[in-house]
Amino acid sequence: MATKSGGISHEEFLAANRRMEKLRATKPMVTAAHYDPASNNVMLNLSTGIGIFFPPHDAQGPEDATPAQLSDIEINSSGFGLHFPQLDADLYVPALLDGILGSRKWMAARLGAEGGKARSLAKRTAARANGSLGGRPRKSAAR
Repeated sequence: MATKSGGISHEEFLAANRRMEKLRATKPMVTAAHYDPASNNVMLNLSTGIGIFFPPHDAQGPEDATPAQLSDIEINSSGFGLHFPQLDADLYVPALLDGILGSRKWMAARLGAEGGKARSLAKRTAARANGSLGGRPRKSAAR
């Protein structure tokens, strides 16, 4: 039964607690986090004793942040979230560990931009084949 204020029911609360316990049993938590300006990396210490790092420009939220904005990192109470208060940005640590650095749309845009820069024999061959078929129509001059 839901609470009158629109909150969650007791059963939903218990289910959320069970999900959190399962997560804690299967995923490492962050025990410390800081920004290292010398390497331009966010450094994380995990509950497993392993340390990891990532460049902030590779993650959605802190990608355009200044070193001063990155120097303030909070770990949420579960140990599974990072919060950058000066950016109002949050990162979910289990997703980071899985290599997910942002939303699907954001990651697709980043990957697409990188893929467009690629140069290879296969890409040149495909472009030449397309060109021999007439290629992209020429733009008409503006009048």
